[in-house]
Amino acid sequence: MRIGELMTKNLETIEADAPLRLAAERMRSFGIGALPVMDGAQLVGMLTDRDITVRATAAGKDPNHTPVREAMTHTVITCDADAPLSEAEHLMEEKAVRRLVVLDTYKKPVGLISLDDLATVPGEAKHTGEVLRELNTPQ
Repeated sequence: MRIGELMTKNLETIEADAPLRLAAERMRSFGIGALPVMDGAQLVGMLTDRDITVRATAAGKDPNHTPVREAMTHTVITCDADAPLSEAEHLMEEKAVRRLVVLDTYKKPVGLISLDDLATVPGEAKHTGEVLRELNTPQ
């Protein structure tokens, strides 16, 4: 099975200069915990609900005036839609992340694949558990 067959295809993104409040509202509306961050057509980061909490709220930043770029994670781990699921598992384990931005052949973000997605595949649940265990093991 290929990553593109399993990924979440309705990709919601947020602009880097948008206020954190808009990002949080979008996460709430769509029931998601992460948004790829765009600067025009360029993928420049990833914003999670945890990023908002730890990097902005805990620091006392105003969500109405703080841009997403101030709280986002600048390093984004990506994978290709045509790659096998094993590549996503390997990247998640190696980079200690729970989700990857999926790119098309033009390197445009087209979806997300998460550890939860991998756990739904028959025969993958055991390996997904191993990846999760590795993510939760202190370095």
